[in-house]
Amino acid sequence: MLGVIFLFLIGFGFAISGGVTLIAYLNLLPAGFSWTDYFLFIQTRPECYFFPLGVIVMLVAMFLYPNDSC
Repeated sequence: MLGVIFLFLIGFGFAISGGVTLIAYLNLLPAGFSWTDYFLFIQTRPECYFFPLGVIVMLVAMFLYPNDSC
């Protein structure tokens, strides 16, 4: 059970790190980038992949967590 909680916290950290990066790169929009340019740019940045990876790891941890309520 402790491993599942640790896995959830790792996923949470990845999601926060990737989400903050995505929000930080939104500052490119006022600089003249279009939404298409923004999405093409974040596809090339490896740190932006931490957000979906973290969400997937958190979902896996939630499904692995034992549910003892009956």
